Amino acid sequence: MSARSSDVPRARGTNQTAKKGLTATEIYALVFGLFLGLAILKFGNPAILDQVIESPSSFSELLKEPWPLHWANALLAVLTVLGAVVGFASKVRWAGPRSLWVLPLVWFVWQLLSATQSVDTRLTAIILCQLGGSAACYFLGAMVVGKGEGWRLVMVGVLAALAYCLVRAVDQKFFEFPRERQLMIESEHVGWTNLPPDLVLEMKHDRLIISSNGVDIANPLIMQKYEKGRVHGTLVYPNALAGAVLLLLPMGLVAVFDTTRNLRRLTCVVAMGLAMFLGATALFASGSKGGWLIALAAGAFWLLRLNWPRRFKWLMIAALIAGGLVVFAVRFQSYFAKGATSVGARFDYWRVAARIAAEKPVFGSGPGTFQRPYERLKRPEAEMARLVHNDYLEQFSDSGLIGGLAYVAWIVLILAFIGRRLWRPGSWLEFAVLVGLIAWFVQGLMEFSLYVPALAWTAFTLAGCLLHRAANQFDKPFPAN
Repeated sequence: MSARSSDVPRARGTNQTAKKGLTATEIYALVFGLFLGLAILKFGNPAILDQVIESPSSFSELLKEPWPLHWANALLAVLTVLGAVVGFASKVRWAGPRSLWVLPLVWFVWQLLSATQSVDTRLTAIILCQLGGSAACYFLGAMVVGKGEGWRLVMVGVLAALAYCLVRAVDQKFFEFPRERQLMIESEHVGWTNLPPDLVLEMKHDRLIISSNGVDIANPLIMQKYEKGRVHGTLVYPNALAGAVLLLLPMGLVAVFDTTRNLRRLTCVVAMGLAMFLGATALFASGSKGGWLIALAAGAFWLLRLNWPRRFKWLMIAALIAGGLVVFAVRFQSYFAKGATSVGARFDYWRVAARIAAEKPVFGSGPGTFQRPYERLKRPEAEMARLVHNDYLEQFSDSGLIGGLAYVAWIVLILAFIGRRLWRPGSWLEFAVLVGLIAWFVQGLMEFSLYVPALAWTAFTLAGCLLHRAANQFDKPFPAN
């Protein structure tokens, strides 16, 4: 990113906003961003696990534990109705191509039709709320949140939550997990007598302690988790944390630079260094192989846009990729030495998903029901899976050919439309959001981020915001770098 102040132009109309105050849509955007930030902190579990997340029973649990996902659905429903009222009062209109509201509508309507043929209506009902929430966030972003300076205000809550999530991840890596692992080892050695009885009972309830041949021992799976040292921040598991970093870190870095660029140079350097340290450490400690490779590609994509001499630019890209691959090889050497088991498992998920789509090409097995046919079709030695670990294949498997094609076409077209506008010289913050969205949607080829409210709802809100800006500025002059 260039250090010139003109690279991140200040929001137009900032002075007018200060004089007149925020508009109704901008106030709504600020509130909606706080909701998305709350989702990153408390709704980072896949929607399919809603039934296993207990409601907090104390104020301490309310602060420390994840919240039931149906709470998120209720909050989003209220905000959607409120957004419709604000949008109607502000006379918002659809500014993008017709295809970019038709395709998501066709996709979600087909999910509803597919639900009538579901092999598990309970699972499908849960997932319909998640997918409907994603579509709602997209339309709210495109018609309400993205209007005026709302697209910037929505980032306040989102980036504040990202910062906390990254700090939690770094703390888990260097302090929390090593400390807890040592405590488990020492406590097991003395028969758990060094811990209060109530705490021991709670640990047994949470299966941190299990019984083996009549002896209480530390759960081997938990100890294995500590030994691997893979962190997850405030999200469900490490690869979800990687998804959050891919999606939000680019715009976070630009926001930090834009905020501190007029301060002392040392302040700006320290702020940028801290942001990059937190993001890179969290991604590295998540242990996400795909996340690391996608991050390298996103960095190369960013460098391509810089107005540098071509030879120097390609030299920097080559150095970035070479250095990143060396780190990748060192970091994951033991993983590949053991046979890359998770890669093999994903191929089995994808094989079964393709088979389900071929067997049920019209409606699939029903939204969110992959685990039911997978129980029957998986290899005997394969581990059980609830989701395909590929958002695009999951659409074909769960809702058939039309549902899958509508989703793929929607994502490809919206990224292509926004990319045409934002590749050319313009706002670096807009471009950073685009880079994050591309990286996140690419990660969807190997993960199930569409089914994690914290990630999907944030991504589709940002996609809608960029669509609004691209559609309203497409034929206007571009600010010079």
